[in-house]
Amino acid sequence: MPKEQLRYDRMVETALRGVVREALSEVAERGLPGNHHFYVTFRSGYPGVDIPSYLAAQYPNEMTIVLQFQYYGLELHDDHFEVTLSFNNVHERLVIPFGAITTFADPSVNFALQFQPVVPAESAEISAISPRPTMVERKDEAKPSDSDDEPKRGEVVTLDAFRKK
Repeated sequence: MPKEQLRYDRMVETALRGVVREALSEVAERGLPGNHHFYVTFRSGYPGVDIPSYLAAQYPNEMTIVLQFQYYGLELHDDHFEVTLSFNNVHERLVIPFGAITTFADPSVNFALQFQPVVPAESAEISAISPRPTMVERKDEAKPSDSDDEPKRGEVVTLDAFRKK
């Protein structure tokens, strides 16, 4: 019988989803600072996703929303977030589980995270995300200084290299 192994891939992915949760939580409390805005891509058919049927028909696999100028009532819960957005001048409430998110990006600072969709049975791990995870800022070692005049560079993080095949 094979021994149980630590699932570092799941641990890292859960921690990175905590970054998404923390960013959304701060925005829900204080609004979007400066030029920050978010692109959130999620699996539209994932269990717990609640979007209007016409959007589900238009985006049967994946949908991207933008949180920038016109979003309302952003609320965070243990395993999902809710937000009201305008589609063709009609306000619609969306419910998006954190496990459904496949990409989170803030283009204003060239930051993006890419996720493997969570298998619904594993979603309890996502619910266990701390409401206030510690965030660590990574400094680019090639940069001589942290001057605001220099463009900020981000990176897309993918965890495929660490997954069991």
